[in-house]
Amino acid sequence: MPGLSEVMAQLEAAGTAQNRKVYARHGAAEPMFGVSYADLGKITKPIKTDHGLARQLWDSGNHDARVLALRVADPAAMDEPLAGRWLGDVDNYILAEGLGGLCAQSRHARRLSDAWRDSPAEWTASTGWFIVTCTAEDPDVWSVQELRGLLHQIEAEIGDRPNRVRHEMNGALIVLALRDGNLRRSVLAAAGRIGPVKVDHGQTGCKTPEVAPYVERTLAHRARQAERASKRKAS
Repeated sequence: MPGLSEVMAQLEAAGTAQNRKVYARHGAAEPMFGVSYADLGKITKPIKTDHGLARQLWDSGNHDARVLALRVADPAAMDEPLAGRWLGDVDNYILAEGLGGLCAQSRHARRLSDAWRDSPAEWTASTGWFIVTCTAEDPDVWSVQELRGLLHQIEAEIGDRPNRVRHEMNGALIVLALRDGNLRRSVLAAAGRIGPVKVDHGQTGCKTPEVAPYVERTLAHRARQAERASKRKAS
C-alpha cells in the first residue's frame, strides 16, 4: 500500500493550474494541486480502501487530498466523532457532498443527518441533507412516513435556507419522489407550489434541476434499464 508521502507526490504531479482555477470557481480553497477526477480515479484504484491513509490525507489540509480521503475511507470505520471533526473542516460543496456520501454508507447515516440538517451553518446542513439524498430510497434508514415529514419541512423552509442548503433540499425532493408512487405525487405537488429553486452557482455552469422533469427522466432511464435487463435474462 502506498504511504502518505507517495500519494501526496502523485497528487502534486497530477495537478494543473487550469484545474486549480476551475475548482476555485466551485469554492475549493488553497492548498490544492488541481487534480482531475480522472486522475483521482487512477490514484484511488490501487489504494481501494485504506482508512488510516484517509485520515492522514484529510489532516494534510490539501483539498485534493481530502477529496481522495473521502474516496478511500472505510464507511464501516467512520464513527460520529470523526465525521463531526471532518465536517468542521468542510468549506465547500465538493467536500460537503463527498463527506455526506461517505457518511450515508455508514451505520451512523441517520443519526448524522438528523444532527446536521437543521443547523444554521450552510455546510453542516448541506451535508445533512445530502445524506438524505443518498439514503431516501433505503427503507432501513427511512420510513415513507418519515420522508413525508421531511417533505413538509422542505416545503416550509427551502425558501429561507442558505444557498447550498436549498440545492441539497431540492436534490432530496427528487429522491423522495423516486421512493414511492404515493409519495411521488405529494412531492410533485409540493414542487409545483415551491416553484423554481433559486441557487447561486457562481461562475460555474452548474444548475439546480427542476424536480418534475428530473424525476420523469430518471424513471424513464430506470425503465429502459429494467427492459434491457429483462431482455438479457430472456436471451
